[in-house]
Amino acid sequence: RVRSSAASDVYKRQGLCSMARACAARCPEREGKHMELNEALAFIHATDWKGSRLGLERMRELMHRLGNPQDSLKFIHVAGTNGKGSTSTMLASILTAAGYKTGLYTSPHLVRVNERFRINGADIPDAALCRAAEAVKEAADGMSDAPTEFEILTAMGFRHFAAEKCDAVVLEVGLGGRLDATNVIPSPEAAVITNIGLEHTAILGHTLPEIAREKAGIIKPGTTAVTYPVNAAVDAVYREICAERGAVWRGAAFDTLQERAHSLAGQRFDYKDEKDLTLHLLGEHQLRNAALAIETVSVLREKGW
Repeated sequence: RVRSSAASDVYKRQGLCSMARACAARCPEREGKHMELNEALAFIHATDWKGSRLGLERMRELMHRLGNPQDSLKFIHVAGTNGKGSTSTMLASILTAAGYKTGLYTSPHLVRVNERFRINGADIPDAALCRAAEAVKEAADGMSDAPTEFEILTAMGFRHFAAEKCDAVVLEVGLGGRLDATNVIPSPEAAVITNIGLEHTAILGHTLPEIAREKAGIIKPGTTAVTYPVNAAVDAVYREICAERGAVWRGAAFDTLQERAHSLAGQRFDYKDEKDLTLHLLGEHQLRNAALAIETVSVLREKGW
């Protein structure tokens, strides 16, 4: 039962079109005892990111209160301006096809919040969404500085993927990198930076090297950074930060990328020693995103995946 107009508005934002559907969408296994779907959504959407101060203090406190589930997971962390979603989805698809139980965290969602949390291609079930929201709410209720919506969602993702014992999690950054809520994770298996452009300049900087430095905040000691070639100045930032932090830098080799054929059904291409690959996404930019994903896979192979 939708108990208030506010909850009803939340359902509309989710694309649920009727009271009957809302009633059917509650968490049956926890009915009468724990958080229901409308309550979970109302909790998620009750906060407002506007006016929140930058920094990871809230997120670190929230994760500490949850028992730091992110510390039990292995991540491929993906930042960038363009191509984050495509590259992240390709990586998750490859890991799933290789037999790994793979979590994928992306934003924003198109219709339902559930889309942000996927395991082996399947959205989080409503009941699991309720459990994650309830756990995060219990932790957040004791905080003097309330977490933002994105921080709540990110914490829910960490809790869900840890509870489901994922082998790997492909984690898409929300904004920037250095101060993004996702950046509370330990050193990832790979830190991937897709194509960058001038975006959120008031926060991230007014030049590409400045923005690259913020994106490169996801590079941690011991990881390998796999980056999308933009220009020499941006590459120099990535090299410098890797050297400072004891990380390995590797740029995608677009000079080895060759399109073989394309149609409305997709594209065939070669990248380095990988020949006659098929990609259902269209556009030259998607071939470059695919090359970045393949480069990341080669890094994972070298690390024993």
